[in-house]
Amino acid sequence: MTIKTWVISDTESAEHLESLAVTSDNLLDTPAKFSIIKKTLRGGLSDGVEVLQVNNGKLQFDLLLTRGMSLASATIGEVKFGWQSPVRGPVHPKFVNLHEPSGLGWLDGFDEMMVRCGLESNGAPEFDSETNNLKYCVHGRIGNKPADQVVVTVDTQAETISIKAVVVEVRFHLFKVALETTIVTRFNDDALQIHDTIRNLSASPTAAQVLYHCNYGEPLLGDGAQVIVPIKELVPRNDHAAAGMPNWSRYDAPKTGFEEQVYFLTLLGDAAGDTEVLLKNAQSTQGVNLVYNVNQLPCFSMWKNTTAIEDGYVTGIEPGTNYPNPRSFEATHGREISLPGNSSSQLDLTMRFLVDAMQIDATEKRIAVLQGSQQPIIHTTPQADWCAP
Repeated sequence: MTIKTWVISDTESAEHLESLAVTSDNLLDTPAKFSIIKKTLRGGLSDGVEVLQVNNGKLQFDLLLTRGMSLASATIGEVKFGWQSPVRGPVHPKFVNLHEPSGLGWLDGFDEMMVRCGLESNGAPEFDSETNNLKYCVHGRIGNKPADQVVVTVDTQAETISIKAVVVEVRFHLFKVALETTIVTRFNDDALQIHDTIRNLSASPTAAQVLYHCNYGEPLLGDGAQVIVPIKELVPRNDHAAAGMPNWSRYDAPKTGFEEQVYFLTLLGDAAGDTEVLLKNAQSTQGVNLVYNVNQLPCFSMWKNTTAIEDGYVTGIEPGTNYPNPRSFEATHGREISLPGNSSSQLDLTMRFLVDAMQIDATEKRIAVLQGSQQPIIHTTPQADWCAP
């Protein structure tokens, strides 16, 4: 059989698989070795979190069905990509109070390798100027919404594993938008592709924001690790980030009490708008390569949080439709997805996990071609139209 499909969850048809264990041994028409395991975690803050563990024969990654189809981690051989958060998750959304008064409740569940921020808002908390009530929590709600219509497909002729799902962010009278995602990986490949459709479920126009918060710590992150990107323009978010400009693209060893630094960038792409970024270790032997289109995701944020290991030693490399400022600030500057009634917008991101020096070198050369002879515009201070007060 060339194509085999399993419905993991579909509330409309009342279908739900508590568990699933598919291996290449079940499909006799392929020599590839792969597995797909669905399980439900029990105990503590993870109680009830549904996880889909996909192994394509080379790359293994864990999808959090209960947490907006986030990626918990990825592994190739002995190398695990992700980070060690002081939040020991994955945390079930029922334990995350997004609307607690500080607007920072989202942080109670933050430990994923990749979590989407959005869809109504994706940046810093925002409060009503008159009542001081919370309008938008930090990084939005989609990462704490459960997935539905989850379908797994194995195509042995195309040699692909794909997972489709829908995550809905709807409030009556207000925001009505859905994330329709398809995640695809090939047998024995070192990459996964994310194809997201942001769909307006309303007949009325609306606007959305999406940020792919991709997070990595040890062993990839360490003293001398570096981000390499084809820079069009770069701005430090605040004065503290500006103080780190001479070393903005490089990372230090963990330092207790380090205050995070954030940099906002626009990147160069090829004639079609395709671009790529690289995070590599100090030895240029391990890395993560993100490939996407600047016409879909025109903004890139880099988050340096090189604090003590116990406190969350991590960096975020974050393509987005906007920068993670308060929502109203970004809307004022036109950085959002405009969605007419019943319309949609497509966003695509490829994440490749690199585990040898030749891959790193080839990626750096491709980025150098994108940079070409164009000199980057580097600002040494925050810019009013980029950085919220």
